[in-house]
Amino acid sequence: MSDAFDGIIGQPKVREFLRSCVSSDRVSHAYLFCGPAGSNKTQAAYAFARAILCEGDPCADCEGCTSQACRHIVRKAHPDVHYLAPEGAQGYVVDQIRDVMADTLLAPIQAKRKVYIIDRVDLLGTAAANAFLKTLEEPPSDVVLILLGRTRESVLPTIVSRCQVVPFRHIPASEAAGILVQNTGCTLPEASIAIEACGGSITKAADFLRSKERARLRLTMTQALASLARADDLDVLGYAAEIVLASKAPLDQVRREQERVLDERSEFLQKSALKTLETRHKRALSQASFELLRQMTSVAKSWLRDVEMICSGAERLVINVDCLDALRDCAERTDLARVCRALMRVQAADEAISYNVSPQVSIEAMLFEIREELYA
Repeated sequence: MSDAFDGIIGQPKVREFLRSCVSSDRVSHAYLFCGPAGSNKTQAAYAFARAILCEGDPCADCEGCTSQACRHIVRKAHPDVHYLAPEGAQGYVVDQIRDVMADTLLAPIQAKRKVYIIDRVDLLGTAAANAFLKTLEEPPSDVVLILLGRTRESVLPTIVSRCQVVPFRHIPASEAAGILVQNTGCTLPEASIAIEACGGSITKAADFLRSKERARLRLTMTQALASLARADDLDVLGYAAEIVLASKAPLDQVRREQERVLDERSEFLQKSALKTLETRHKRALSQASFELLRQMTSVAKSWLRDVEMICSGAERLVINVDCLDALRDCAERTDLARVCRALMRVQAADEAISYNVSPQVSIEAMLFEIREELYA
């Protein structure tokens, strides 16, 4: 027997707490899930939404569940489950929060309740937070708010005080890789590569392993990194163009899924609601593009850390074992101090992604800076 909460990997205490909330019918109006990146907060939020909205017994066998709500939530296609991520360069914009406030006043479309999953509330500025406080304190009785943040301390106290706080533990990379092997059947090296490529997130790593397009994107990135020592400026520009082209394939998957959702809902949604959905899809596509860019910076950081290990005489700790020859070649041409500086440049590129810099420009700049630090 399995239930929706079995998908909350690596967080047994969270799993049992949320299961207890649903089975005892004590679901609060607002939760704050706190934990580092990769601790499966988003996966837990969607699992909680499934249990809350499931038309059958949420603690019954999920494999035999015929609930249409469950299937739609798994596909991120349920009209009463809303996911929100920051749209501004520095965090949430006030209009985003006002849209949520207005939407909470509307009746659910299919289910008896609505669930709002609001990511990175540690990036909720004072103005946006003040606009949100009344809704957070007294939401409509059919609304459940699930807020996600990195740490309790990084979230405004006025937000924390109005939520039931659920702490998520950090999952070490070695444990995360073992969990991934157990749940996907991949090899341990494959799991370690996927975990590193996805910034430590088990859920994203599982998606990475299932996607041939994402694997090709990683391969394109590692080949570019391996070629930088012998590359001229035109070569670097060409590598960046290839990476950006390879990143479009996973985005095409997102677009196809969005088109399918629009087709499904066009029959029962009014034009205004469909327009709102299309706007959300544009935001989601933009967010997916940023995530892919961050995956590329994660791959670059992982690759450079492996070079660092070889320079330090710790080759046994290399993660990207499929790139070992190229990593050794790079280590022979550079030194530890240069690799450290290159890592700092990649970290800066990762932070710059939030400022809506074009993908092409971001990748070009990062590759030029890595080449300069390693080989100049």
